[in-house]
Amino acid sequence: MNNTWNKIIYKIGSTFYDQFFNAGMFLKTRKRIFQEVPFQSKQKILYVGIGTGADLELINYEKYDITAIDYSPDMLAKAKRKFEHSSIKLLEMDAQKMTFEDESFDYIVASLILSVVPDDNKCMQEMIRVLKQDGRILIFDKFAPKNQRISFIKKVIRPFISILGTDIGRSFEELFKQNEQRLKMIKDEPVMLSGMYRYIEVIKCK
Repeated sequence: MNNTWNKIIYKIGSTFYDQFFNAGMFLKTRKRIFQEVPFQSKQKILYVGIGTGADLELINYEKYDITAIDYSPDMLAKAKRKFEHSSIKLLEMDAQKMTFEDESFDYIVASLILSVVPDDNKCMQEMIRVLKQDGRILIFDKFAPKNQRISFIKKVIRPFISILGTDIGRSFEELFKQNEQRLKMIKDEPVMLSGMYRYIEVIKCK
């Protein structure tokens, strides 16, 4: 996967993204996760990889100071149309190289982004950089089984799935280990498809 290819894939995907990821079990799971997040009105919140803005539709977004970024101009255009009369700041930006100042946000929501960026560690490091001390990163994504190798079938189809702009074999445990000196795990729950999709919360430590 690379950014150029991802732009092509998500240009195509923007035409049907909501019909798939904003419906059915995805919608049910995301509602359960994100409607329970205790955001505060004075906190600054960053959505990384906002796509068409589906996650923003699950909260009372007018109450919060929200910035949302996406690398795909076509996905972002959908979000801008949805929220054109809101105060949400929607920006085209690479999650692996954000232009925000250090420690700018209290919360970061990373929904279905770590499995699609070309370099998940660069993305994680950038999220840590722009997160305030004691801030939280909320992650909803698909990962390889905990401390296990991916199955033979997944290993075979992984290269073909990656052509569609997503990786089914990334290990959150490996990603966390690369950044564990700066993070503390506070939640890790299987939420969908027999644990393939997980909800994870980490807090930025000193």
